[in-house]
Amino acid sequence: MSPSRKTFAFLLCLSISQYLLADEWPAAQIKEVFSKNRECFVRITPGESLGETVGFSGSKIGKHARAEFFRVQADRGYRLEREIELLNPIAPVDFFVSNAGDLVTLDNWHNRGYGSILALYHPGGKLVKAYRLSDLFPRNEIDSFPLSVSSIWWHKGPTYIDEAQEIFYMGYREPPDYRELILNLGDGSVRLCANSLKYHCHTISQSRK
Repeated sequence: MSPSRKTFAFLLCLSISQYLLADEWPAAQIKEVFSKNRECFVRITPGESLGETVGFSGSKIGKHARAEFFRVQADRGYRLEREIELLNPIAPVDFFVSNAGDLVTLDNWHNRGYGSILALYHPGGKLVKAYRLSDLFPRNEIDSFPLSVSSIWWHKGPTYIDEAQEIFYMGYREPPDYRELILNLGDGSVRLCANSLKYHCHTISQSRK
């Protein structure tokens, strides 16, 4: 191989390795998250449907992750109120619980950016809305997000339920092109807001379940 071809091959491999970042995922585990006022919490038990995740075709198809909703009682103990199956084949990467008992799940274990990346469940266990990347962003923006072997790394920034317990907030692009996603905990609608030139938002109310 000529020196020029060797140089080209090296640069190509380097560019691909920078674009497809390596990543490691610890085994999914049972997790609990409390609401800010400690009045309720949700326990999520990982599912067994590895075959539904990207990169594991042919693996077992089984039960999805399950969420147990607990609420504090008069004796200050917690009682299980309901258990539901989630959209996540294994587990969400993160989840959040409001003071009212709403559950927000974010991303999928080993598959950030794939499948239902954002879902809202009300305290009664009802799935209100669930969003895929294609529900939120046009193709050219999805293509601009960094990739790793297993995931689409579509957001960087803070993620939390606000003080008023009415919205789930997340930043999904860093400055100077900072952008934010705001999920209404009442109806599951999403606003995407940008700060280029002037602050502006547009609302997304449709989703795929």
